[in-house]
Order: sequence, then C-alpha cells, then structure tokens
Amino acid sequence: MSEESGLDAIDRRILQAMQVQGRITYDDLASLVGLSGSAALRRVRRLEDAGVITGYGARVDPQRVGLALTAYLSVRLAKQAPGDPRSPMDAFAAAVQSWPEVVECAALTGEMDYLLRVMVRDIEHCSRFIMDTLLRHPAVQDCKTSFVLRQFKGPQALPL
Repeated sequence: MSEESGLDAIDRRILQAMQVQGRITYDDLASLVGLSGSAALRRVRRLEDAGVITGYGARVDPQRVGLALTAYLSVRLAKQAPGDPRSPMDAFAAAVQSWPEVVECAALTGEMDYLLRVMVRDIEHCSRFIMDTLLRHPAVQDCKTSFVLRQFKGPQALPL
C-alpha cells in the first residue's frame, strides 16, 4: 500500500469510523462499511501493518488529571556553533522527547523554528518549565509564549 493512493473507499470508511469510535468491534465496524467481520479485521491489520493506523489510545480530559493550563511556545534556535558535530536542531529534537510537559512539537518555517504545545498544572509550573528547562537548553535562543484562554475545537478526526 502506498502512502495515500492505496486507500480505497472502504479503507477510508474504516478509518473514519475508527477515529470516532476506536473501541468499535470488528463486527460493528464490518456492518458500517459493508464487509464481513473477518474482512474488516484483515483490512484493519493491513492498515496497521502499512503504518496508516499508528496506534490506539484514550482521550483524557486534561482538567481532570490536573493539567489546567495549555501554552504554545514558539522557539527560535541558535545557529550551529563551529566545530560542533551535532546541529542545534538535532540536539533540541532529542531534548524535547524527554520533556513530559511538551505534548506536541512541530518544526516551522518563518521567524521561529519550533512550536511546542505544553500542558502544565498552572502558571508556576509553566514558568519553571520555561526558565529551568527550555531556556537553559544550549540550542534555544529565544522563546515566545501564548496561553490558551479557551479552546473552541480540540483534536478531531482527520478529514478523510
């Protein structure tokens, strides 16, 4: 299966259904997409093997687990130091993986290099993360922070 072109209409309906209801039974999924249960199972396994379905998980309410504050941090990295074999981007990307506060990280074009979505308990937690972790990283030159006041739309199913 190629990255996109190998998906037929049934694959897309399977993916749409599973994005909305990840714990759907194969029999219920089969009924939705017009297949037998075993055929639906084979399709799902093929989508998993091809890397189209990358995992399964529960959606957790951040407030109920003590993560009351979301911030977006725009990060600019320093230029590579002469003689340093590791690029600042490589060093930063490796560090981000170990920071539990960072729930998403994207490399950007434009003025800033990365955008981090950070989820923390409160403003003090955010301040400690920025001052003691992020800004102390040798690759980080600058950081701009925006706090989420209200979320109008959260993670959604992909528009297949």
